[in-house]
Amino acid sequence: MKKIDIADLDVVMLTYDEPQKEEFWVKIKNMIPWAVRVDGVKGSDAAHKAAANASNTERFILIDGDNLPDERFFNLTLEFPDESWERAVFRWRARNHVNGLMYGNGGLSSWTKTFINNMRTHENTDGRNETVVEFCFDPLYWPMHDCYSTTYPNGNARSAWRAGFREGVKMCLNRGQRPSVAEFRDSVHRRNLDHLTIWHNVGADVDFGTWAIAGARMGTYQTMLTDWDYREVQWFDSLESIWNDIKEQDPVLLCTAYQDALAVQLDLPMTILSSAQSKFFKQHYRSNWHNRGVMTREIDVIRSVEGW
Repeated sequence: MKKIDIADLDVVMLTYDEPQKEEFWVKIKNMIPWAVRVDGVKGSDAAHKAAANASNTERFILIDGDNLPDERFFNLTLEFPDESWERAVFRWRARNHVNGLMYGNGGLSSWTKTFINNMRTHENTDGRNETVVEFCFDPLYWPMHDCYSTTYPNGNARSAWRAGFREGVKMCLNRGQRPSVAEFRDSVHRRNLDHLTIWHNVGADVDFGTWAIAGARMGTYQTMLTDWDYREVQWFDSLESIWNDIKEQDPVLLCTAYQDALAVQLDLPMTILSSAQSKFFKQHYRSNWHNRGVMTREIDVIRSVEGW
């Protein structure tokens, strides 16, 4: 079985306009002195290709600009039972500082240069629904079970709103395609609906958390209840235009503006938790979580729990 110490891999931090990117870069360089940084590249596909180009090792670790890793991650070893594992991309969970969710959004990942240079996603899409706004539908893109970092998408109001808006869009989709309102409840994965509900209601206890809630509600509304082209979510410039139209508004009032339509037309629970309630939820949400091993895949845990 092939093994690679994570400490032997190049580490690339990928930043764009995150408010805390300089602060986090200093912390990451102190933690991982061999890390390099790619900054300001437009387009998710192009940015990942730039990250691959910055790595001198075929496999490398990627850190998003609003993510702070657990230093212990870099003492672990990757194991590859067969050739498919050697070619796969691994995305570990991150804990979201705003709402306590733990899934792949914003988490540490390990890519190969070959995979990235061959992929065509986002602005470089090959035209399939699965590649327009996501990487994750490639059969060799593997969500992993363990959590090794925290993502902080709430560096300012704009970043919090944008993070919520993007997830408010993407959690509605069925393999990258927008369902009809009638199809929504049955076609969207149950776990995505759970995540979407938490984005819609939890986070008032942190800075700009209400902006993240407003963004998530707005993203869902525009995707499911208007004729807005949801594929625009891939472009930060397009989101900037939307942000400029609403940035002077009260985020609590924005949340309220979309509440009834989402509750009635999509049957989504709408009840913003107070600061104390959000803090309580996050304290107890998955409070018994434990990692199972760096190479444990999410799908294997699901199979074990559900017996299939």
